Amino acid sequence: MSRSPRARTRSLVSVATAAAAVTATALLAAGCTSGSGAAGTRASDQATGAAARQAAAAAGGGAEDLQNAYEGAVRNVLPTVVQITTGQDLGSGVVYDDKGDIVTNAHVVGSAKSFQVSLATGGKPLTARLVAAFAPNDLAVIRLDSPPSGLRPAKFGDSSKVAVGQIVLAMGSPLGLSSSVTQGIVSATGRTVSEGTSGGGTGATIPDMVQTSAAINPGNSGGALVDLDDEVIGIPTLAATDPQLGSGAAPGIGFAIPSSAVKRIADQIIDSGKVTDSGRAALGVTVRGVVGQDFQPAGVAVVSVTKGGAADKAGLRAGDVITKVGDAPVTTVQSLTEALAADKPGQQVTVVYARDGSRKTAQVTLGSL
Repeated sequence: MSRSPRARTRSLVSVATAAAAVTATALLAAGCTSGSGAAGTRASDQATGAAARQAAAAAGGGAEDLQNAYEGAVRNVLPTVVQITTGQDLGSGVVYDDKGDIVTNAHVVGSAKSFQVSLATGGKPLTARLVAAFAPNDLAVIRLDSPPSGLRPAKFGDSSKVAVGQIVLAMGSPLGLSSSVTQGIVSATGRTVSEGTSGGGTGATIPDMVQTSAAINPGNSGGALVDLDDEVIGIPTLAATDPQLGSGAAPGIGFAIPSSAVKRIADQIIDSGKVTDSGRAALGVTVRGVVGQDFQPAGVAVVSVTKGGAADKAGLRAGDVITKVGDAPVTTVQSLTEALAADKPGQQVTVVYARDGSRKTAQVTLGSL
């Protein structure tokens, strides 16, 4: 008997605002192997329903107008959302252009190079191959070997205009149920989320994510977070779990990579097969965590410095222990990543570090990841 594809999960360790890292519940990726995602509870459904009614009233329309908006978004966007299968794993993707390029999560493709893609419009699964993946943003592009005529790409919106309280729909293949739709609102914007590496996660720290109450379940990863203007405003990627519930689902807490980042990364991959400008800051070092001792504070030890990189130009060298970047204390590799996620290439920051038992500072002009 053949086995059905599974949906993969992966752990996340923290959520941070742009200003500072904030410890939060453990998180799971709603990805391409097995596990639980965040599902809406009765309370969150009621809250979402109230928000929807308020939105309809504010627009001067009624329940019928809102119903039509929901149906229109599903009708216009769902045909652009596909199911991606690789071995025993599955996830979702969004048709990016009429040439057969499909954007998804890096953790969905994993280490695979070829895939089976099922279109929402039905028909025999199509073969696709990897163009490239960019793990730091958990994004990848795959390309259909023989794109069908009339392939319909999604319209990607401007995620900088996304507002808290905005009604959104999550579309994908949760638990292998293709062309599924859940609804909710935008709960927050500008979240910085750090993934774990278990279950196939990339371990990435992703800035500016959109938090949503729309249910994100295993298999939704790589799909579409859609507004009622029929535009994709994000790629659903992660769902939260609550350690107090035995790592069970934390209802109504999911995260999507904003469309602005998706377009920036996907365009470069499609044009050149790689990412040369991620829009994210880099220090130009490889590091490891160190435990504080009498002669050395806790922080991250510089293992190597990229020649000509930001740290190299500022005079940092192997053996230095970084303890602070800007206003953010650095005690772990993850906290360093989160501090840099809040910054931009070309920005100048003060880096505090220890060398030979002495505290030093350097003004560093950040490079591009």
